[in-house]
Amino acid sequence: MRNKIKIRYFFAICIWLGIWQIFSMRINRRIFLPSPIEVGKALIQIGKTGEFYAAAGNSLVHVLSGFLLAVTVGSLLAVLSYQNQWLRIFIQVPVKLIQATPVASFTILALVWISSKHLSILVSFLMVLPTITINVERGLLETKQELLEMAQVYQMPLMRRIRYIYLPSVMPYFLSACSIGVGMSWKSGIAAEVIGISKHSIGNQLYQAKLYLMTPELFAWTFAVIGISILMEQGMVRLIEIWKKRLEGKTDR
Repeated sequence: MRNKIKIRYFFAICIWLGIWQIFSMRINRRIFLPSPIEVGKALIQIGKTGEFYAAAGNSLVHVLSGFLLAVTVGSLLAVLSYQNQWLRIFIQVPVKLIQATPVASFTILALVWISSKHLSILVSFLMVLPTITINVERGLLETKQELLEMAQVYQMPLMRRIRYIYLPSVMPYFLSACSIGVGMSWKSGIAAEVIGISKHSIGNQLYQAKLYLMTPELFAWTFAVIGISILMEQGMVRLIEIWKKRLEGKTDR
């Protein structure tokens, strides 16, 4: 079944590439719409340079730093919200505000306070924070009250409550938030780099390609962003599967 799906995806991609090629030939303006072959050549060309790996590595480090920070802070905020109803309302105000604010607005405001070098860390952090906070809090609230009452009756230690009651309830929500958040952090981080013109980053390369009307290179860098995003999301899914298996194994003991 999986092989059939892969074959269908392959044919769908080929059809879309054919449509792209037809439009490129009809427009006949490389500056507006280069052909797939021209973009492929540009992608291979930039892939041979050390600048590509330096920019990609720098962007990855910054974005993942913001993502991990959001996971840590968001989880702590969710625990605080779960503990106290007043705190829940107090925390929800900035979380909802962050969730509703566009990436561009945060980026421009952030440039007032910090340098463009650290901009993608802050923007990635802010974009993922609401997702982690809301999902972890929901998982905590979904914890079965009967189990908590039983744990209280038998005076179960806090660490055992966390391991056997809270974690199984929270993990599906937490892992789902991480799976969504990692792609969100990457896209928002690159957008911040483009707006802030951060040096030695993929965002800066995209801006330079657009500035000098290097359209094949602009498409090539865009496809590089898409490719890295897919790899990050697949890597996160794989880590989630490993984590789930280990958690289930520990819980069964």
